Amino acid sequence: MRALPVRIDAVLVQAVIAAALSFAHLHDLASAAGQDGWKAWAYPVSVDLLLVAAWRRLRSGGAKAAGWCWFLIALTASLGANVATAGLLDLGAVPAWLRILVAGWPAVAFLGGTLLAHGVTAATQTTERTPAPEPTAPEAPASASAAELPAAEPEPAPPATSPVPPALVALARKVADEHRTRTGTPIDTSTLRARLGVPLPLAEAIVTRLT
Repeated sequence: MRALPVRIDAVLVQAVIAAALSFAHLHDLASAAGQDGWKAWAYPVSVDLLLVAAWRRLRSGGAKAAGWCWFLIALTASLGANVATAGLLDLGAVPAWLRILVAGWPAVAFLGGTLLAHGVTAATQTTERTPAPEPTAPEAPASASAAELPAAEPEPAPPATSPVPPALVALARKVADEHRTRTGTPIDTSTLRARLGVPLPLAEAIVTRLT
């Protein structure tokens, strides 16, 4: 079996490196703020999960204000840890306000994750869950059956008349007069049609105009 070639994506490698560095910075800051052992490792996971939840809300297209709010909060926590561990903060003497922020982060992350996961509007849920009503056929009246109703009389169809140009009527009248003078009888429809070279319905319409 031929082995598939492994393709290394530079963007994916860069993302792994950035995530590992940010994870380490968050761990170091939490550890310096008094969160020892497994608690220091839980802080980077909490920040990254909040970032992912906020990004999914932004991609879903609903309640973007809440998505942007929690995305910026998580991004600030991640960038703050990166900047704080870059030598601008003495990790051996962390100020009290930073210890308070680190200690209060789990409650903030839990609140943000809950709101992002369960903050779908009621209108969206109703639209997704409510099926469209099925069309129903109108019910027949129970007072009278089809056999009891009087049969409707068909309306007479309007006479089919072909529009005849006045010039053609004048020409047909001249041909009819010549035929009467020569034969002594009125011209019939077939003869008029042959003399004028018109269709039969039009010849019949011309004959009605001549009488």
